[in-house]
Amino acid sequence: MNTIKRVRKNLKMFDLVKKNSIKTSAVVALALAGNGLAIEAVKANEVKGDNLTLEQIQNYNQTRPMGQVTSVSQLRDVSPTDWSYEALRSLVERYGCIVGYPDKTFRGNRALSRNEFAAGLNACMQQMERLIAASEAVLKEDIAKLQRLMREFEAELAALGARVDNLEGRVAFLEDHQFSTTTKLKGEVILALVAADGGDDGDAQVTLSDRVRLTLDSSFTGKDRLRVRLNTGNNPELEDEFGTSTARLNFRQAEDNDLEIDKIYYKTKIGKKTSVLFGSIYQASDIHDVFSPFTKSSGNGTLSRALRYDPFIFRQLSGAGAGVKHKLNDKFDISASYIAGEGEDPSDGNGLFNGDYTISAHLGFHPTDNFDIGFAYVHFYGDTGNISGDTSCDPTSGVRDAERPFGGEATSSDNFSLQANWRVSKKFNLAGWFGYALAESEESNDSADLINWSVNASILDLGKEGAVGTIAVGQAPYIIEGDGVDEADSSNFVLEAQYKYPVHENISITPGVYAIFNPEDDSDRDTIVVGVIRTVFKF
Repeated sequence: MNTIKRVRKNLKMFDLVKKNSIKTSAVVALALAGNGLAIEAVKANEVKGDNLTLEQIQNYNQTRPMGQVTSVSQLRDVSPTDWSYEALRSLVERYGCIVGYPDKTFRGNRALSRNEFAAGLNACMQQMERLIAASEAVLKEDIAKLQRLMREFEAELAALGARVDNLEGRVAFLEDHQFSTTTKLKGEVILALVAADGGDDGDAQVTLSDRVRLTLDSSFTGKDRLRVRLNTGNNPELEDEFGTSTARLNFRQAEDNDLEIDKIYYKTKIGKKTSVLFGSIYQASDIHDVFSPFTKSSGNGTLSRALRYDPFIFRQLSGAGAGVKHKLNDKFDISASYIAGEGEDPSDGNGLFNGDYTISAHLGFHPTDNFDIGFAYVHFYGDTGNISGDTSCDPTSGVRDAERPFGGEATSSDNFSLQANWRVSKKFNLAGWFGYALAESEESNDSADLINWSVNASILDLGKEGAVGTIAVGQAPYIIEGDGVDEADSSNFVLEAQYKYPVHENISITPGVYAIFNPEDDSDRDTIVVGVIRTVFKF
């Protein structure tokens, strides 16, 4: 009798789907797999419908056995470009709530419609409801994702007859009765084949190097995160080889595979709209948003560090301090942070408040789902004189390095930045920034005005789902005018082209090349060209 009831319930849903003109292939497949309909039960009760015949059900059932798909990225006709894709992907991978066809598609050789996507969302919602009812672990952040998806697909879920009215009560029960402290380990291994040529400035040998990161994320309340990251590597120091920080690889870290801890911070929620962070080692990008999604990662972003993000804002000191982020409304958020470069050092001229430091503020504006813009301000002080926190070039080496306009003299600066990201279409993204800095020597009172900028364009699913082709161009910081400093006689340019190809869900290969024209703003220097094949393993 229970089987017959399930059959009748699903037949009603199918009829509702038909009345609302919803494409039924994915819905029927999910319903058949999720509820285990038996053809024998249909025969026994002589179930009939206008377009839902026994023959049709048998045709669907012929696709069995159906293997469970544990990653949305395995479903080739689900677009990975919308925020909803990433949200549903994380829920599916954590709770295993979508069952698909053995060939890993929803059939039809097309992207999922909103209604079909809602069918998958409905499956995840029901799975999480079952877990909550059974007092099993469901993370609060996943509930928040589910609620946002429900709001976005409210009409489609209603058409499917999904029961959403009792979810809030069950969420409240979960918050009051259930949470288990967990620690998750995430790893990233980079193997990089690198070759470079600097013309008259020399050429670097072909190298094969690595970078390894292990991240431990712990949660104690379901609304917080304690992050500890271990890091090591032996990537070539191209900035020293060619005498300019613009040659540096984005993923270069540590030396001789010496192990270090490069992040320790705790982040938690206060209420629904505010997050606070404090720690002994963190960076501006841990609290402030970076609106350049395909360049911002040191592991999977650009190959050149100069084109990753605005150095006046995000390549600042890494150290001890605290930050806060508050969501003003659906369109605006604001964040602020303080970082001390030598916060652990008790000697004179160091510590939390007497050494190098940055004070940052960022305002984010999100007028639409596919456009973001941010305004940032940073006040910096450092006794090494480097206004972007980059210590890769020794100030005594003779390299002018515009990021250190006064050599090794103590320097303060006021840095301003405008950054934006525009998802033009599902498969095309534009992003970029413009930074301006007013620097002053604390010793000689010399001053300098500097700028930097970059624009990048990315084509998604280029040749294969998940593949991304990116072209980026920009100028590293250079002096446009100043007192007591040498202004640039020619502007540097950095140009990069790369293609990230996913070999596996957790493995990607990125061949690419970047070139530095007029290194150190010197037109007499030859162009530096760096070729890279970067292979990234994630687990």
